[in-house]
Amino acid sequence: MKTTALLIASLLGTATLPGAEVASPARPDAIARWRDARFGMFIHWGPVSLKGTEIGWSRGAQVPLEEYDNLYKRFNPEKFNADEWVAVAKAAGMKYMVLTTKHHDGFCLWDSKQTDYDIMSTPFKRDVVKELSDACRKGGIAFGTYYSTCDWHHPDFPLTSPGGKKVRETSNLDRYTEYLKAQTKELLSYGPLFTLWYDVPQKFDKERGAGVINMARAIQPDIVINNRTGHPGDYDTPEQRIGGFQIDRPWETCMTICQQWAWKPDDRMKSLEECIRTLIRTNGGDGNLLFNVGPQPDGLIEPRQVERLKEMGAWLGKNGEAVYGTRGGPWKPSSHMVSTRKGNRIYLHLLGKTAGPVSVPALPVAIRSAKVLNGPAIRTNTAGDALSFEIPENSWDAIDTIVELTIDGDSMDIAPLKAATRSSIPGAKASASVIYQNDPGYAASMVLDGDPETRWATPEGTRQSWLQIDFAKETTLGNLQIEEAYAGHSSRVKAFELQKRDGGTWTTFHKGAGLGAHFKASFPKVTTTGIRLNILDASDGPTISEVLIQQP
Repeated sequence: MKTTALLIASLLGTATLPGAEVASPARPDAIARWRDARFGMFIHWGPVSLKGTEIGWSRGAQVPLEEYDNLYKRFNPEKFNADEWVAVAKAAGMKYMVLTTKHHDGFCLWDSKQTDYDIMSTPFKRDVVKELSDACRKGGIAFGTYYSTCDWHHPDFPLTSPGGKKVRETSNLDRYTEYLKAQTKELLSYGPLFTLWYDVPQKFDKERGAGVINMARAIQPDIVINNRTGHPGDYDTPEQRIGGFQIDRPWETCMTICQQWAWKPDDRMKSLEECIRTLIRTNGGDGNLLFNVGPQPDGLIEPRQVERLKEMGAWLGKNGEAVYGTRGGPWKPSSHMVSTRKGNRIYLHLLGKTAGPVSVPALPVAIRSAKVLNGPAIRTNTAGDALSFEIPENSWDAIDTIVELTIDGDSMDIAPLKAATRSSIPGAKASASVIYQNDPGYAASMVLDGDPETRWATPEGTRQSWLQIDFAKETTLGNLQIEEAYAGHSSRVKAFELQKRDGGTWTTFHKGAGLGAHFKASFPKVTTTGIRLNILDASDGPTISEVLIQQP
């Protein structure tokens, strides 16, 4: 019987064995408060900032173990000012903050009674968690803590560096779990906390994670906990990518303002357009955005990052009503639009200028009024299944043109609507070397339909393939954007080249080592009647949701 029960549990995935601990659910009012915030600051920081390498992951890799583990002896961020960090978050329009109190490297940013490997053993000798918690409370910012479920420094955790791939000769996971719980209790004493954000559970399973969640809720009943204790928790956390449209379970995209989580000198920073569109695309899918900064070793947030965040705050100062307290929909996101809603208002975010009328699927309710947010009133027309309107020429915004619709009734009563899609490259046609199971639902044409939920897919195990786009006429382009499906911070594509049609042959004009969720390539102007993405190597069958170009 025991063997049968184990087999059934394995097959069902979510089955609970007799006697297994079950996690208590989050309170609905706590989830509602968390959702309403919509925009928060993630902070990855610690002694590793002295090296400019990635926190946790560079231990035993780019930085030798002994050197990494002794960086704390030189960590003295004398310019750290918790009130200034809070001021930056507020200037950005952020409503909450999550600090990496302990990453995979095991170093703790608070005065822990469980270990001496903490901030009080550094030359700095100040409790960063306490100072930041106090500053958030004073400044009106909700405070949450990140805590790495795995610990590659702790002798009881079964795995260690580099990358948590090395197995320790001796370990004790039960004893480490008690250590984790004891430290979680310490962090909750700085509360009430907005959220507990765990990471990389590795050896922690669903039941062990449930024990952590229940222990935390016994101390703070309204705590909201993410999905990385080993248990699904209260909300999902797509990383370095924008999650899909999901309104039945809370989620939060965590993403970096630059490329690396921890501070890196001269790291590439996202443009204002990338930052704003990341926020609104996340909100339009019904998610929160936890946007990461990595402070410098002196304790200051890099000035250029501060300026970018202030630019985001200025935008939110004008348009925040279409973000805060909203839910995603009713239209599902597409390549050129997303929507948010609250009460009897719907906000349609247009991400590119349209020649002539804008057309979307009609709403099943009456529209009482329509206007450009912070702009003039506009007239709408509903005919058949389409709702259309025109934006005055001088009301288009380069990043996001927002149309506010006031309707009869509650916008949340409207079931999700598929957005009207349009080709990202009008008149173009797509073909491919291979299609998953020859299924038209995965045809090459899916990369041109403007719908991020559709995709071209190849059979499992495909290592080489090509995707071709033929233009309606000779076209000049200077950049290309490719949305690789199911790609977070990794890419199935490992090597590729972009080719242009050159008479009867294909000529390579750009090469790369990987794509990812939001790949962009810029290159000298290319004039051609067709381009080809030639995938030279992939870890598994490549799959692409959208290809977009902008003519120079």
